[in-house]
Amino acid sequence: MTTELIELTVTNGIATLALNRPEKRNAMSDDMRTEFIAALEHVSANKSIRALVLTGNGKGFCAGGDISGMERRMKAPAGEIAFNGWHRQQRVHHTQTLLHTMPKPTIAAVNGAASGLGADTALACDFIIANEWANFSWSYIHRGIIPDGGGMYFLPRRVGLPKAKELIFTGRKVDVNEALAMGIVDRKTSADTLVADAQAWAAELSKGSATALALGKTILDQTFEMSAQQVFAQGSQAQGICYTSTEHRDSVMAFLAKASATASKE
Repeated sequence: MTTELIELTVTNGIATLALNRPEKRNAMSDDMRTEFIAALEHVSANKSIRALVLTGNGKGFCAGGDISGMERRMKAPAGEIAFNGWHRQQRVHHTQTLLHTMPKPTIAAVNGAASGLGADTALACDFIIANEWANFSWSYIHRGIIPDGGGMYFLPRRVGLPKAKELIFTGRKVDVNEALAMGIVDRKTSADTLVADAQAWAAELSKGSATALALGKTILDQTFEMSAQQVFAQGSQAQGICYTSTEHRDSVMAFLAKASATASKE
């Protein structure tokens, strides 16, 4: 599934999705967002895909929102700006939610600058691997706006509330080494092997039961907002589903057969 602004390839069950506006450092335009949504929906629904790697073509991961869209917003009649903005926000949040709630492991392979919405998009993934040229900035403050791609939710969970406030209030750039020390980045690698390393990591993460991975991720993503009893309750329901899965049955039967064969030799 490859379009003008999105490249999506699947190899051995690992999907690699590349934002494809390298001349604009992969700034997210309305057209790119439409194609991005379609690609995320495809990956989410396709059972043969076990994990997703998200990266950007060219020298940058994603430079944030497209400036031409901001210009069009400023030129709209005053009475339409608020509703147009609200409608855009719905699409942004839909996109980020699709990525965040993907029922399979997701890795952002950050190959350069991840700014504003680009930094938020990386954070919407389960894990972040970055090359030596990567940097992150929640630069919204420089445009007089606040993070709207999930940064106010995701960033405090990565670095703690005071540090998240500092990064958002200043909009300063964080290089890959500082990002690694803070916990924004999980792994650092070289530019030459970034995507391959991300794909190998995705394969490792997705070896287990797809059912257990999807259900476990869904609960884990809510645990900061739930009590222990709520986690236990959701876990009980999820475990009931796991008990009926093909993966669980096959695993148990294989274990029992191996145990029986070992016992018969003794």
